Amino acid sequence: MTLLAPTLEAFFTQRLMTQRQASPHTISGYRDTMRLLLGFAATRTGKPPSELDICDLDVRLVSAFLDHLEHDRGNTPSTRNVRLAAIRSLFRYAALRHPEHAELIARVLALPAKRFDRALVSFLTIDEVKALLAAPDRTTPTGRRDHALLLTAIQTGLRVSELTGLRCQDLHLGTTSYLFARGKNRKQRTVPLTSQTVKTLTGWLKERQGGPEEPLFPSNRRGQLSRDAVQWLIAKHTNTAAQRCPTLRTKKVTAHVLRHTTAMTLLQSEISTSVIALWLGHEQESTTRGYLHGDLRLKQRALDRTAPPPTRPGRFRPTDSLLAFLDNL
Repeated sequence: MTLLAPTLEAFFTQRLMTQRQASPHTISGYRDTMRLLLGFAATRTGKPPSELDICDLDVRLVSAFLDHLEHDRGNTPSTRNVRLAAIRSLFRYAALRHPEHAELIARVLALPAKRFDRALVSFLTIDEVKALLAAPDRTTPTGRRDHALLLTAIQTGLRVSELTGLRCQDLHLGTTSYLFARGKNRKQRTVPLTSQTVKTLTGWLKERQGGPEEPLFPSNRRGQLSRDAVQWLIAKHTNTAAQRCPTLRTKKVTAHVLRHTTAMTLLQSEISTSVIALWLGHEQESTTRGYLHGDLRLKQRALDRTAPPPTRPGRFRPTDSLLAFLDNL
């Protein structure tokens, strides 16, 4: 047996599961990356995955694998970077167990993440939110579930994994009503609920009649909704809502767009970014500041409060032919 197989097994069982206590979502993401990497390496080297060694996964092969992800599989640069992060994690672990491969591992760890243009934050307007919430057919149990889920997502800003992971006992109703959410990196937080959301969830919980440990928003088989199922129902109701609100036809609405909508609603209400970071469960406030770039109205208000500098209109003309050449490049 080669060194790679036991190292890879120990990486998952000891490093991820035991030492880091990684979430199932993290483990499945790393697993998929290793499957793709080993399959690519087997094709390149002609060896079955079980016979691959650490020296087979050198910097040239890993670089070719990353290019393969983008050009052949059509992955975005951000997905490529996620795959690279998983590979780096494996190689950092391998460096502790196999110092004899230190030079090869250092070369792989030196591979840079790819830079890419970051799009502006996409979010829904008030009219789009109203149209989306009105889309589910609330004469059916599935429609009432979808309406409650969409309202909860838009008001709380929970991630899709947090939404699907909600249990009936996570809904606390009383003088101060809130949801108990389990976020990324096993972080727990509470999110307050508005009176409208409380009223909707109270009715849904009574109709749901589930046990404390059962999903708050179950599938048709009473189990936990998958991420794909949530995205499917969002797309379905977005198509319906687009008939009433045409601007939705130009937007790709996802669970994360609903999360962005929550952040922008809070930001437009002049809530500080530090409070919004706590609300959304952001580890760093700098993540929340990204929403500042998405709202033109905030920038317009800032512009309205400033006075333009005293300048005279005119066109700049280079005084030198060399400068003119450089300006025309």
